[in-house]
Amino acid sequence: MQKVIHILDLISAKIGQAASWFAALMAVVIALDVVIRYVFRFTYMWMVEVEIYLFGILFLLASGYTFQHDKHVRVDVFYNKWSPKRKAWTDLLGGLFLLIPWCYVVIVSSWYYAVSSFLIGEGSPQPGGLPGIYVLKFCITLGFSLLLLQGVSQILKSLHIIIKKD
Repeated sequence: MQKVIHILDLISAKIGQAASWFAALMAVVIALDVVIRYVFRFTYMWMVEVEIYLFGILFLLASGYTFQHDKHVRVDVFYNKWSPKRKAWTDLLGGLFLLIPWCYVVIVSSWYYAVSSFLIGEGSPQPGGLPGIYVLKFCITLGFSLLLLQGVSQILKSLHIIIKKD
């Protein structure tokens, strides 16, 4: 079980580190867009869409990494005061009955959404926009698949805490 956890965590870590470069690239593109917009008083639609694509890709691909490091959104009304075993039970049940089913629904539906977009060669509806909007749509499937993998890792960690002898 520890080996599987290690492999899943390694996948999340490597993808998260790679995705962090999208943040740096996005900052450069936004800076260029701001300079062009305010100095030269115009903008390129494709540049605005690159910013949107980079943000979306960063958000989606880093979701598993964020979950791995417990930096996701959590309502901590009671959770912080609970024992490790009670937290593990909460994480296990939440993972099994909320995270996995939701990831499954999004992965399946986004796959068909992205394939349909690819088959028609969908591009931006904006004049001067980017072709290949399906790339971003496939990132939805990939991002939720990575979140699912990290969810499995978290479930296994919770099981380990629950069955561990004190």
